Amino acid sequence: MMGHAILGWDGGDAEAPARRARARPRHLEVIARWAASGRLSLAVPLLDPVGSGALGSLMILGGEDELGAREYLQDEPFAREGVWLSYQMRPFRIAPLPYAPLPSGPVSDTPTHAVLIAEDRPGAAPRRAAAREAHLARMLPLAGDGTLACGGALLDAAGAMVGSIAVTRHASVAEARRFWAEDPYVTGGVWGQMDFYATRFAPLPYAPLPGAAPPGATP
Repeated sequence: MMGHAILGWDGGDAEAPARRARARPRHLEVIARWAASGRLSLAVPLLDPVGSGALGSLMILGGEDELGAREYLQDEPFAREGVWLSYQMRPFRIAPLPYAPLPSGPVSDTPTHAVLIAEDRPGAAPRRAAAREAHLARMLPLAGDGTLACGGALLDAAGAMVGSIAVTRHASVAEARRFWAEDPYVTGGVWGQMDFYATRFAPLPYAPLPGAAPPGATP
């Protein structure tokens, strides 16, 4: 199912942390409501590599078309109140894998996960197709044990895969870089630009991701 990923950027000015702090209570109310309705699949901050400050946000609306994504932006205080000085709204499809439940405990003061945003090299479509089976085989057990919290493909307007977003249980960007360096999409020359961010989870009432077992299901 095609959805959308929203990448919001706070800007590097001195007032950015204060803008985020002022809007954060309203932001948490909105994302809790959207998560409870099943329309928001994932919401995490994009932190600097050591996790000391927010650079932006990643919001994944797993089943929302462009109209639904724009509806979310109209509701989102970070968009309405100028916390995000810029944002991208990109077609995205979550890979259907046997994901463990997303973290739901208290918010950690330190990063617990890392976000990878990767763009395919020009002309990489044949290489992606060749490496995809091995890539998914690597991801399958890691989704089940929670190492891969969520992942999927960035799409172009025609629905072709042009990049990837993944959130992994790595407490440092350095750990995440080492992990992804061995992936078939890297060794097979699929991904070009790869940007990493530290992140952590807020306890939100998320619905199971595509491919995950529903709550209460027996293994």
